[in-house]
Amino acid sequence: MKAYMAFTKKEFCGCLRTYKLLIILIVFTFIGMISPITAKIMPDIIDTFMPDNIHFNLPEPTAFDAWAQFFKNMTQMGLIILVIMFSGIMTKEYHQGTLIHVLTKGLPRHVVILSKFTMTVVLWTVSYLLCFLVTYAYTLYFWSNDTVSNLIFSVMCLWVFGILLLALLLLGGVLFNNTYGSLLFTGGLVVFFMMLNLIQGFQKYNPINLSTHNMSLLKAVKTASDFMPAIIVSSTMIIVTIIAAIMIFNKKQL
Repeated sequence: MKAYMAFTKKEFCGCLRTYKLLIILIVFTFIGMISPITAKIMPDIIDTFMPDNIHFNLPEPTAFDAWAQFFKNMTQMGLIILVIMFSGIMTKEYHQGTLIHVLTKGLPRHVVILSKFTMTVVLWTVSYLLCFLVTYAYTLYFWSNDTVSNLIFSVMCLWVFGILLLALLLLGGVLFNNTYGSLLFTGGLVVFFMMLNLIQGFQKYNPINLSTHNMSLLKAVKTASDFMPAIIVSSTMIIVTIIAAIMIFNKKQL
C-alpha cells in the first residue's frame, strides 16, 4: 500500500509539473460554460446569418438544449481531449526509461498500472464534475433544471464510459510502445462499438450507448434500467482491461 500511495503521488505531481491538470480543468470549465451559453444564444446566431427574406419561428431554448450541448461537447471535445492528454501515459515511461529505475528498486509492476489508472480516473472525475457543476449553474440561471429527468444518472453514464476509455488507453499503452498505437487501439475499439450498435440484439449491452443516448434519459424516453446492461458490461470490461494490462505488463520487457 505504501508503494501504491507513493507512486500515485508521483503521478499526480507529474501532472502538476507538466500542467496537464491545469489544462484539463481549464478546458472542461470552458466546455461547462459554453454549453448553456451556446444553447441560449443559438436562435439569435441563426437569425443573424439568415437572409432578410427568410424568417424562421425558432422555439425558445430550454434546459434540454443546454444539456444537449453539454453531452455533445463532452463527446466531441471533452473525451477526445482526455484521451489525447493521457495517450502517452505508458509510452513516455518506455522512451525515457524511468520505470526501469523504480522497478529495480523493488516496486511491484502492478502498482504502476493501478497508480496510473487511479490518477487518470481521479483527474477525469474532478474535471468532469467541475464541467457538470458549471453547466448546471448556468442552466439554473438561464432556465430551470426541474423539467429534466434522470440528470444525475445520465451524467454518470458518460462518466463510466470515460473510465472505460481510460482503461482501454492504459491497455493500449502497455501493448504498444508508441502513442499512436495506444490511440489507434482505443479509437479502433470505439469504432467497433459503433459498428456493433448496428446489430439489433447487442444494442442494450453496448458501452457506446452510455455516451450517445443521454438525452433520451433526460426526456424520460428511456429509463435507468434500460442502461443497466451497458453499465454492467462497461464495468466488467474496465476490470478485465486493467487485469489484462497488469498481466501483460508483468511479462513485458522494458
